[in-house]
Amino acid sequence: MKILLTGANGYIGLRLLPSLLEKGHEVICCVRDKNRIPLDPETRKRISFYEVDFLKEVDTTDFPKDIDAAYYLIHSMSASTNDFDELEAKAAKNFNKYLAEASVKHVVYLSGIVNEDSLSKHLSSRKKVEEILYEGNYNLTVLRAGIVVGSGSSSFEIIRDLCEKLPIMVTPKWLKTRIQPIAIRDVISFLSEVLLKEVCYNQSFDIGGPDVLTYKQMLLKYAKVRKLKLWIISVPVMSPRLSSYWLYFVTSTTYKLAVNLVDSMRHEVVARDNKLQEILNIQPITYEEAIKNAFIKIEQNLVISSWKDSLVAGRLSNLKGYIQVPTFGCLKDEQSIEVKNPEAVLENIWSIGGTRGWYYGNWLWKVRGFMDQLVGGVGLRRGRTHPNKIYAGDSLDFWRVLYADKEEKRLLLFAEMRVPGEAWLDFCIDENNVLHQTATFRPKGLLGRLYWYTMLPFHYFIFSGMINNIAKTE
Repeated sequence: MKILLTGANGYIGLRLLPSLLEKGHEVICCVRDKNRIPLDPETRKRISFYEVDFLKEVDTTDFPKDIDAAYYLIHSMSASTNDFDELEAKAAKNFNKYLAEASVKHVVYLSGIVNEDSLSKHLSSRKKVEEILYEGNYNLTVLRAGIVVGSGSSSFEIIRDLCEKLPIMVTPKWLKTRIQPIAIRDVISFLSEVLLKEVCYNQSFDIGGPDVLTYKQMLLKYAKVRKLKLWIISVPVMSPRLSSYWLYFVTSTTYKLAVNLVDSMRHEVVARDNKLQEILNIQPITYEEAIKNAFIKIEQNLVISSWKDSLVAGRLSNLKGYIQVPTFGCLKDEQSIEVKNPEAVLENIWSIGGTRGWYYGNWLWKVRGFMDQLVGGVGLRRGRTHPNKIYAGDSLDFWRVLYADKEEKRLLLFAEMRVPGEAWLDFCIDENNVLHQTATFRPKGLLGRLYWYTMLPFHYFIFSGMINNIAKTE
């Protein structure tokens, strides 16, 4: 079937795309700029693009008409604190205009659970979009979800930041609000399985996991899964604006998103029933299981660290087009240098580690490996299996190779040494012959941040020296 996917470069869209491709659908991705969607050349060959801004004047001249179904995943909540509802309504109306001449049978819209008479501006906007979409010349199915639990989702990353950074919290009273979270993998299952199901046409369904929790319980359960000490003190005096500032300064969210989220967090978000999971035979996982999956990355698309537990390269090859290093709550060291002989530099990158070493401060790398062994880690003893050949899944000293593609001129490693967090090391040569070296660290708790800042003086010399020596070809 030919599927139109709006919001293709968003959080949900990027995870839904591989599911649709795996089912054999022909996918047309609606994006403002096709060059900004993070897909590799192999995946791009399997899809087509239609560049469109649904907030601008409608021009259906080149719009594909032979569409079987479409997903509407357009949201504007993080774009503005004042008029995002107007933007969302305008986008939905323009979407209807584009599809007016198409042969689309079914549209699926992911919305938010709306089960109170007094709704936040965010949820009121979602409901208004539903009403607009129901006016379209197609069958509509609306899926309403609360907090989506998965690495990278705004709500979940806020919970992550709060628990990892603050062992003691003084919190507003909205932490007593009840919520029904759902795992990202279950959201993707509902979205993909409901497609073209006639029994679901022109209906709205709430989707949620099996747990109904307060925000306080969600924070405490997160801390329990992560083995973090957490004390929460609730106070009645924290205003919504103060709460927004609190989230903004403590977490990785933007201020605009913080304002809109706090506005929504004061309202109960609980599914009315579980009709859809009975129709589609989907059994959502628990909140704690969803947290564990978010960290071990099992069965989640587009989450790069799903491969650190796999020693078999064949398990990596099917998903390599969906690599995405996390950005929320991460610390980075980024280095760049122009290279004269990119092919020779690429050979240097492909020879890193093992007997060749790490190009700068090898004795420091050996000390780090020895320290890792002292605490039960793998150390540097694994080396590498071949002096200049690398494949996804290979061990490389105390790293694991996640992605290795010479045509794309990119090598991506995941740290398997004992660290209070997760670490990636990325090498890439772009079309302008600039070598980019990025070390990404996602710390766990205060210890993780202390570790990163303690290592900063060493990072300054090691990473700078490493990229300069890698770039040398004479």
